[in-house]
Amino acid sequence: MSEKIITLLGSTGSIGEQALDVARMHGYRINALTASKNTDIIEKQAREFKPVKVAMADEAAAADLKIKLADTDIKVLSGVDGVSECAADNSQAIVLNSIVGMAGLVPTLSAVDAGCKIALANKETLVAGGQLVMNRAKEKGVDILPVDSEHSAIFQALQGMNDKKELKRLILTASGGPFFGKTKAELADVTVAQALKHPNWSMGAKITIDSASMMNKGLELIEAVWLFDVNPKNVDIVVHRQSIVHSLIEFVDNSVIAQLGVPDMRIPIQYALTYPQRFESPVKQLRLEEWQTLTFDKPDYDTFECINLCRSAIEQGGLCTAAVNSANEMANELFREGKIGFLDIARLVSGALDNCKRVDTYSLNDVLETDIWAREYVRLSI
Repeated sequence: MSEKIITLLGSTGSIGEQALDVARMHGYRINALTASKNTDIIEKQAREFKPVKVAMADEAAAADLKIKLADTDIKVLSGVDGVSECAADNSQAIVLNSIVGMAGLVPTLSAVDAGCKIALANKETLVAGGQLVMNRAKEKGVDILPVDSEHSAIFQALQGMNDKKELKRLILTASGGPFFGKTKAELADVTVAQALKHPNWSMGAKITIDSASMMNKGLELIEAVWLFDVNPKNVDIVVHRQSIVHSLIEFVDNSVIAQLGVPDMRIPIQYALTYPQRFESPVKQLRLEEWQTLTFDKPDYDTFECINLCRSAIEQGGLCTAAVNSANEMANELFREGKIGFLDIARLVSGALDNCKRVDTYSLNDVLETDIWAREYVRLSI
C-alpha cells in the first residue's frame, strides 16, 4: 500500500482523536492538523505526528501554540484562512474534516479546490452548502467519502449496485438519544446534563445535544440527499436503540441490505481513509449473540419536531437548509448555556425556517449571510 497522507481538520475533537488512533495503528503520515482553541491537546498531537502545518481557528490560541511549538519546524497558522490553508496544503492528502458546525464549510471548499479527496465528518458542510460543495466537487473530479456512521453504512451497502434505478429507499437508523419514549411535556424541563447522557456514543457536546433533540437525524437526512443524490421522500428514519445496525438500503425488489458493527466511529473513519480497501482496525469484533435482541421503532415526529423541520427545509431547497442549520447551532449553544429550554430549540429553528430568504440557487456569500441572519434571528427570538 502506498503511503497514506492525512490532513485532519478538527483534530482535538472526538472524531479527530479517533482518526489519529487509526493513523497511529497504520502508520499514516499527518500533513496538517487544525483545531479551534485546545492548544494543550494539539501540541501533544503535533509533537507525536510532526505535521508540516497546524492551525488554530482562534487567534489567541494560535499565538499560544506558536510559543509552545517554537522549538519545532512546524508552521503555526491562525483563523479561518489558516485552517483553509492547511486544508489545501497537499493535493495528495486525504482531508478528513471533523470540524463541528458551519465552520467546516469554507475549509471543505478550499480542499476541494486544491483537488484533495475529502473524508467528510462535518455534516454541516453539506447541510448548509450542499449545492455548492457537490457542484464544485464534480467540477474538480473530487471524491467526497462519508464518515458519519449512518452515511458510511449506506455507502458500504451501495457497493456493487448495478444501476441507481434499482434503489428504492435509504433507511437511516437513529439511537433515539437519551430521551427516547419521552413526551413533549416530559421534555419541557430537562437539563443540559440529562441531554448530554447519550446511551451509546461518546461525542462532543454540540452533537450530543443534537442527538437528544434528534436534530442530528434531520441533518443527516439532508446530508444523505446530497451525498447519494436521492429525493428526500426516499429517505426514511427508524429508531434502533442498540446502534448496531448503522443504516440500511432497500432495493426495488424489496430486498434490504444493512451494515452492522459495534458503535465505534473508528470503523467508518478508517473505511473513508482506506476505500476501496479494508484493513484490520482497532475496533472490537461484533458478536451478535452478545446482543441477542435488536429493536426498531418509528420516530416520534410530534415530540421530536426537528426531523420534520429538516425534511421540510431540504424539500424547499435553496438557503432553507442553511437557515435551519445555523439556527440550530445558535439554539443548541443557548441551551447548553442555560438560556433557553430544550423545547425552545425546535421552536426557534422553526421560526428561522419560516422567515428565511427563498432562492433556487445561491453563492458562498449567500450561505454566510444566511448563517449570520439565522443566528441573529434566534438571539432576538428567545
